[in-house]
Amino acid sequence: MTILINLIVSIMAASTPLLLAAIGELVVERVAVLNLGVEGMMLMGAIAGFATAHETGSLWLALIAAVAAGALLSVVFAVLTLTLQANQTATGLALTIFGRGFSALVGAGYVGIAAPTLPKIHIPVLSDIPVLGAVLFSYDPLVYLALATLVAVAWFLARTHRGLILRAIGDQHDAAHVLGYKVIRIRYLAVLFGGAMAGLAGAYMSLAYTPLWAQDMIAGRGWVALALVTFSAWRPFWLLIGAWLFGGIMYLSLYVQGLGVPVPSAFLSALPYLGTVVVLVLISRDRRRIRLHRPAMLGRAFQATG
Repeated sequence: MTILINLIVSIMAASTPLLLAAIGELVVERVAVLNLGVEGMMLMGAIAGFATAHETGSLWLALIAAVAAGALLSVVFAVLTLTLQANQTATGLALTIFGRGFSALVGAGYVGIAAPTLPKIHIPVLSDIPVLGAVLFSYDPLVYLALATLVAVAWFLARTHRGLILRAIGDQHDAAHVLGYKVIRIRYLAVLFGGAMAGLAGAYMSLAYTPLWAQDMIAGRGWVALALVTFSAWRPFWLLIGAWLFGGIMYLSLYVQGLGVPVPSAFLSALPYLGTVVVLVLISRDRRRIRLHRPAMLGRAFQATG
């Protein structure tokens, strides 16, 4: 039972950065913008959060700094792609390269240095319930924030007028423009939200999951988050299932290495990413499912005509 509890808790922790980043990218893609810079924004959030926590000792300031770093990088992406009409795919890739290099430069002096870490929340009575308390009430605040944000985004997209407008822009931006909706402004806000969530995901990596700074510590999680959006067919709660699935694969690959199983460590480290590729290949075979849920204008530039 102890092993099972530890497994569940560890999978929840491993899936949280994936879920945070994927929620942001889901909103971005729902408005028909494809931002491939998630990895770079997560790295910027990770170093901004870690450096701020180390210099100030304040975790709240650290989280704000991480959100601001991710959002700032997303604004650069938005200006280039939405205002200047640059290619979204190329700009997103450039954003990842920039985030990787700049975070390594800023973080060079923080390697091997300790910083405050996010504490786990202890809820009186509830956290002390045998088994259930450990499974449900033993996490840090960002785990609960990720789940709450997922519910809020699902409700916003499905049940609100503004969510309907956002989805309409993703499916037919010209018609939305004719009806008087500010397509570019709404896309800016969606991209800003996506960047903020990616920055928060990065902060979770450096302040909670592995409380330290190391170059390239995101280790491809930004790309997995992008894959999760496709895996979920742009539906919020399938995003949660996918995050748990891939988070579990990531944790188990590390756990098996720790057991000393005679399998090459390089293969075990690559297993989550191999799994991502396999899942995407299988999903791509179901073209009907993709056409049914994929925003029709995804990746297409919008130019106001009047």
